[in-house]
Amino acid sequence: MRKLAKGKPQREPTIALINIVFLMLVFFMVAGTLAQPLDPSLRLVQTQDLEGRAPPDALVVHSDGRIAFRGADQQDAASFIATLSEEERAVIRLVPDRALPAKELVSLTRDLRSAGAQKVVLVTERGLK
Repeated sequence: MRKLAKGKPQREPTIALINIVFLMLVFFMVAGTLAQPLDPSLRLVQTQDLEGRAPPDALVVHSDGRIAFRGADQQDAASFIATLSEEERAVIRLVPDRALPAKELVSLTRDLRSAGAQKVVLVTERGLK
């Protein structure tokens, strides 16, 4: 204990700090047990060996800016949209190559929208790390 100038002892604040740390420990122990653990016999799907491929109804944009739909190269966004029905124009799924410059991707989505696409959705890869 430290003494004040007039001789009164000052209490150390360590007890309060220990209480706070203890309460935090209890809180995290309770919060961590709320989620049910996975069944130990469950084996999750491994996707590391799967070949990535675009969905069949998506417009694929290659790194050089070339676009393809269902394996067939398309001339440009306007001619691609012209081949679609009104229902198919509601949502255009776009799968861009990772190496495609963002400027070209933005330009293509703008062209698709101006040609009649109501909504353009980017399909991307999602990984758990």
